[in-house]
Amino acid sequence: MLQRVWVSLPQSWALRVPDCHHDGKQTSWISGFFRTIIRHPRLRHDSKGPGKARMLKKIQICLCFFFVSGILYEISLLSSCCFSYMPMPKHFLTPEQVLNLGKSIIFLETTDRLEPPPLVSCSVESAARIYQDRPIILFMKGLTNETALVLNSSYAAFSLLSSMKNVFIFPLQMETVFQETPLLQWYNQVVPEQEKNWVHISSDASRLALIWKYGGIYMDTDVISIRPIPEESFLAAQKSQFSSNGIFGFPAYHKFIWDCMENFVLKYNGNIWGNQGPFLMTRMLKAICNLTDFKGTEDHRCQNISFLNPQRFYPIPYPAWGRYYKVWDKSPNFNHSYALHLWNFMNHNRKTVVAGSNTLAEKLYKAYCPTTYEDLIQNAELRDFTHSEDAA
Repeated sequence: MLQRVWVSLPQSWALRVPDCHHDGKQTSWISGFFRTIIRHPRLRHDSKGPGKARMLKKIQICLCFFFVSGILYEISLLSSCCFSYMPMPKHFLTPEQVLNLGKSIIFLETTDRLEPPPLVSCSVESAARIYQDRPIILFMKGLTNETALVLNSSYAAFSLLSSMKNVFIFPLQMETVFQETPLLQWYNQVVPEQEKNWVHISSDASRLALIWKYGGIYMDTDVISIRPIPEESFLAAQKSQFSSNGIFGFPAYHKFIWDCMENFVLKYNGNIWGNQGPFLMTRMLKAICNLTDFKGTEDHRCQNISFLNPQRFYPIPYPAWGRYYKVWDKSPNFNHSYALHLWNFMNHNRKTVVAGSNTLAEKLYKAYCPTTYEDLIQNAELRDFTHSEDAA
C-alpha cells in the first residue's frame, strides 16, 4: 500500500459510495425498535403485583440487550456502508482511498524539494478551484511521515494547499507505485545516480503507472487550469503530429497506457531527454493513428482517444515561453484553452511573478490562484521588505 501521511488540516472529505440496503430496504429497523423501547410507559407502583413489575423490568432489560446485539450485528454487516455516510477527516485517508474515488487530478514532485514554490502552488490551487468535485493529489518524493507535520506548520505553501478541502499531499513511493506494472523490473535494475535525466525519467514513469492504476488526469506542476477539460481519454498536442506528456487523461487500466509502459521499458534510453516522455507518447500514438496537421482549433480523434489541439494547453509555444513574464498591451483571452503550460523547464533564468509587475503571469495568478498570489507573492514581498527594514 502507498504510505499515508498526515499533512492536511482537519477538514472533511466525504467518501462517496452508493447508499446501503438489505434486500432493497434501508436498514431503519433499529431506530424504530429503539423508539418502541423508550416509549414504553413507565411502570407504576402496584402494591398488589410486585412480582409482575419485576418481571416486566426484566423483559425490558432483555429487550435492551437484544437491541444492542442488533446494533453490533448491523455494524458487522455494514461497516463499509457506515463510513459512506460519515465525512472523514482528510488526514485519516490513505492514498488508495483517495485515488479509488476516481477522476483524480495528479501532480508529481520527483525532486527532494519539500517546499512547493509559487508556480507549483498556483498549479495545484487552480486545479482545486476548477475541479472542486474531484480530488487533487500532489505526490512528493522527499516527503515522509516524519517531515509532514513540520512542513505543514513551517512552510507557507504547505499550509496553504493543505487547507483546501479537495487537495491531498502524499509521499511518492515509486517502488509501490510500479507494483503490478511493466515498470517494476526496470525500476529495480536502473541506477538513478547514473541517470543524468533521472528527475524527469522517474516522473515520466510514475505518471504512467498512477494513471494506469487509478485513472484521472495528470498535470505538470507548471500548468495553470482555467476551465474544465471535457474529455476523459485524451492526449495534448504540443504541435501538429507531436504529443506532450505534460498533461493527459485516461480511465484506469486503459490499454494505451499499458502499451506505453511496455514501450517505455523496451525502448529505454535515459541519455535522450524526452525519450520516455513526449517522444514515447508520440510514437505510441502514431502506431495506432494516422496523424495529420491541425488546420484551425479543431481536435482530432482516433481509437477513442482525443488528440487535443495545441490551443487547448499550448497557445504560447515553448520558443515564446518568456511572453508569460512580459507585459502585454492587451492580454489574450485564451477562449480555446483548458489550461496553460508555462514551460518552467525553459525558465533557466528563474523568472518569477512579481507583485505589481502587470505581467501576463501575474494576471493569471490573480485570476486562477488568488490565494497563492496573496500569500506567496504579495505577503512574501511584504515580509521581505519588513525584514530588510528591521535589519537596517
